[in-house]
Amino acid sequence: QVQLVESGGGLVQAGGSLRLSCAASGRTFSNYALGWFRQAPGKEREFVAAISWGGYNTYYTDSVKGRFAISRDNAKNTVFLQMNTLKPDDTAVYYCNTAGGSPRFPWGQGTQVTVSS
Repeated sequence: QVQLVESGGGLVQAGGSLRLSCAASGRTFSNYALGWFRQAPGKEREFVAAISWGGYNTYYTDSVKGRFAISRDNAKNTVFLQMNTLKPDDTAVYYCNTAGGSPRFPWGQGTQVTVSS
């Protein structure tokens, strides 16, 4: 059973940066495209960014283009999300999972990102 563990969230002022990490245990996920998702209070979980299995292609939702960067280290079974120029609208719980189609693994606990204005 794969377990996803997200970390790196916190409280930051608008304009600040955070780097999120997601580590998988129990099974390698190097063969999968991976993504970051977020869920703000009272809203449904939404797609943020994705990266192909080899790391050559990345995709972003419009609201984070130019500010966020997704990357991965398959040797460490980890995916990252560098978040710059954070805005209060980025406040949410951030999750990782496979990207494209239905998520393949159970959702982790997520990591809270709070951006103050």
